Parts: sequence; C-alpha cells; structure tokens
Amino acid sequence: MGYLGEEIRKLGFGLMRLPQKDGVIDVEQVKEMVDLFLEAGFTYFDTAWAYAGSEDAIRQALVERYPRERYQLATKNAAWIDCKTKEEAYAQFDVSLKQTGAGYFDFYLLHNLGEDRSHYFDDFDMWNWVQEKKRAGLIRHVGFSIHSTPEELEEILQAHPEMEFVQLQINYADWDNPAVQSRRCYEVARKYGKPVIIMEPVKGGMLATPPEAVQNVLKAAEPASSVASWAVRFAADLDGVITVLSGMSNVEQMKDNLSYMKTFTGLSESQKKTLAQAQEELQKIPLIPCTTCNYCAKVCPMQIGISGSFTAMNYLTLYGDPAAAKGQANWLVDSHGLKHADACIKCGKCEEACPQHIAIRDCLEQVKAALL
Repeated sequence: MGYLGEEIRKLGFGLMRLPQKDGVIDVEQVKEMVDLFLEAGFTYFDTAWAYAGSEDAIRQALVERYPRERYQLATKNAAWIDCKTKEEAYAQFDVSLKQTGAGYFDFYLLHNLGEDRSHYFDDFDMWNWVQEKKRAGLIRHVGFSIHSTPEELEEILQAHPEMEFVQLQINYADWDNPAVQSRRCYEVARKYGKPVIIMEPVKGGMLATPPEAVQNVLKAAEPASSVASWAVRFAADLDGVITVLSGMSNVEQMKDNLSYMKTFTGLSESQKKTLAQAQEELQKIPLIPCTTCNYCAKVCPMQIGISGSFTAMNYLTLYGDPAAAKGQANWLVDSHGLKHADACIKCGKCEEACPQHIAIRDCLEQVKAALL
C-alpha cells in the first residue's frame, strides 16, 4: 500500500522515451510493454502533455485495452510552453483528457517548476484551478515536478501546503552533486511531509553506462544484475517514495526492470555499501566544482550561461557522451537566453565573484574546445 491511500508498487512506467519505428512511436511494442508491466502487478503510468505522441500512444496501448480501475495515470501541465493566457494553459488539461481518453487523472502535476517557469503558474492562478478540477472529480491527486534548488522547492511548499506530492530528480550520481542537490531537495520534501515520486533514477540512461570504475564496483558485487538496476533500487529504497519512474524504451528494458523490482523489498546493508563505493568512484573523477550559485552570472557583462556550461562539461567528463552534454548546454544555456563560452571576453569579474575560487576563464576555454 503506497502513500495517499493508493496501492502503488515502487516501479512506475515513464512514458517520455517510448520505442519508435520509422520515426513514430511503436504502439504495438508499447502494448507489449504495458501488458508485461500490468501482469507483474505494477500500475503507475506517467505521461505529459509535452511528451509528443505519448498521451495518444498510452490511450491506444492502455486506456482502450484495460478497465480504468486497473491502473493509475499521471500527466502534467507545462503552462510555461507557449502560453500567453490562462485559457491557453488550462486548455492543456482538455487536450490531455482527449488524447488519453482516461476520463480523469489519478495524478496531475504542474510541470517543471523552478527558475523563470514558476511565475506562469502564479500568473494564471493554476494552484486554485487544479483544486477546482479535483473537486470536480477530474483529478484525484495534485502535485508538481521541479528541477531547481532546495530553497526554491521550500518556498513553493510553504506557499502551497495543499500540494499532495512532489516529483524530484533523484539518483545516486546526483545525490550529493552540488549542481543538482538531490539529497537536499528530497530532505525538504520530507520535512514538509510530502511523499515523493522519483524521476531520472538512471539519469536519462547515463547510469546504465556509468564510468568504468563505477561499473566495475557494481559488477563485482552482483555480476548477474544490470548496472541500471542499481540506480533504480537506490531510488526505490528511500523512505516516503510513492514510486520510481523508469523511462523504458523497449521490451528488454521492461523485462530487466521487472526482473528485480517484482520482489524488491529494500536494499541490504552490503548493497548499500556497494552503492556508497560507486558514489566514491564518481567523486574521484575531476569535475568543475561549480555549485550553480550563479554569482558569476550576476556580474558577467556578456550574460554567459557559466554554470550551465560547466554542468554540460561535467556530463562529458563523467559519461563521455558529447550528444548528451550538448543537450545539457542547449537546455541550460540556449533555452535560458544566455550566451555560450565562446562569448567570454576574459574580464575576470566572474572569478572575483566565485565563492568556489574556480578558474572560470580557463574552464570556459575547456568548454569551448570540447563542446562548441
């Protein structure tokens, strides 16, 4: 029995990265994955208005094939995407209802709060609006997802105690990462008594292929277990967790997740020690020690996305994946209207402001050479 009176097991089916065939979602494979998931006793499905084709696919693969009481369906409202009026933001809900055909949503989230996105939900009075939808029986539980600082999370929870749950990015790589602060965000949510839904437990697939030293630790402990399984189990072991979302992209990933989560009851002490060793190996890798305080950004005359550039560079260092690193740079720099490292004029104001005493100009040169 999970939190909020819902019977939910600790694995959720994230529908953001569904399998594709000829450039479109492979609904037949999704049907097979849905069948395996439900047969194993799992029930939580997570989609979003912003996940192109996902709501339509889950209507075909799940809603039209199973009784409504067999599953819980979550979707999300991204009011900050192309919405200039509250009517446009509210319309996302109607589109989601139509695309899923679900009749109502068990869990409805205000999507990706934080930074300059949060004000849209205030401007459009969406906090009261979702409560109206709940009273109308169209939503059973209301919460929000956030990729931001623990301080901003706490501000939102203080302002909106009516929120029933929080969705957070949590994984063993980000647990004590100063740029993500997974542990501190988790602790804030629990401080306010909010149950947590975990997203990105495998960090977008990165922890399925972590650095070799980390893989060696995990494989030595359990040669037969997938490396990705350690990441999901780390998240599922935390107290107060409703479910852990895994963005499964094919039948093989579904079968792997089900193989160890069907019987999961918690990590043993030896498994916890193994994960601590894996975290120690990650910490040995030399990264730019940026804490994303963004003091540098406040004094940069060129408006360079310094912390975002450093996060992208650290991705490249850790996982050796240029495409993922450039994706981080696009999200954290371009989408925030900031400039890239090649705009640096080497004035040095950023270094004077940096509490970590980072040689920012030299690091921006590294970013420029590696990613631009």
